[in-house]
Amino acid sequence: MRLRPCLAATIIVGILAIGGHALAQRYLSGILWPEPPVITPGDATQAPSDAVVLFDGKNFDAWNGAKDWKVDEDGGFTAKGALQSKQEFGDCQLHLEFASPKVVKGKGQGRGNNGVGLLGARYEIQVLDSFDNKTYPEGQCAAVYNQTPPMVNASRKPGEWQTYDILFTVPRFGEDGKVLKPGYVTVLHNGVAVQNHTEMKGSTFYDKENVYVKHPAKGPLVLMYHGDPVRFRNIWIREIRELEGNPGGKKGVEGK
Repeated sequence: MRLRPCLAATIIVGILAIGGHALAQRYLSGILWPEPPVITPGDATQAPSDAVVLFDGKNFDAWNGAKDWKVDEDGGFTAKGALQSKQEFGDCQLHLEFASPKVVKGKGQGRGNNGVGLLGARYEIQVLDSFDNKTYPEGQCAAVYNQTPPMVNASRKPGEWQTYDILFTVPRFGEDGKVLKPGYVTVLHNGVAVQNHTEMKGSTFYDKENVYVKHPAKGPLVLMYHGDPVRFRNIWIREIRELEGNPGGKKGVEGK
């Protein structure tokens, strides 16, 4: 059977549209990228293979300030004071779980108050019992403290375990101390994005303006203590190192 010319053309165009990507040529940027390293991603009970495990329910060897502290039966611990990691970190991905006291006492900032201090205590992500608990927005759970409220309140009930997954980019400074690039933070609270590449406006002070002061590129992780028996468990951190490409590659196009 012979096809009409217009029908044959339609069929050919359709074939090209379906498989056109196979006929195209890939654009080459001229950058030679290294092969990304292979890691084991981990799961809800195990950290990624390239992570630094700070607390896995066994001991406090990675911390300063936990003298005579005990691990609870479920693998967590109750904060009795400020806790500071022995190792220092810069750009990082942080995972931890926390739980406010099951028995509710107080209100506002007086309920389950703690904090995740990045680069020491310079940049705080608020930990608070914000379940049915009114307070100022930039002071509730998952806020960049006293700067930026979370986009939504994703808090669980008091006593229930909650998760933070935090991506932090350290600010960069020039030799003269001026900010070349501000810090940024992304926070997932219980799996919900509540801070999306949020610009840090400086150190997170309570009683004065949030401004930048030049500081080292790395600092310890601090679990800040404000008098409430907040619990923590499953704490690990990954240092983020960007892949660096070599611009000496070929630029143009290549066949698929």
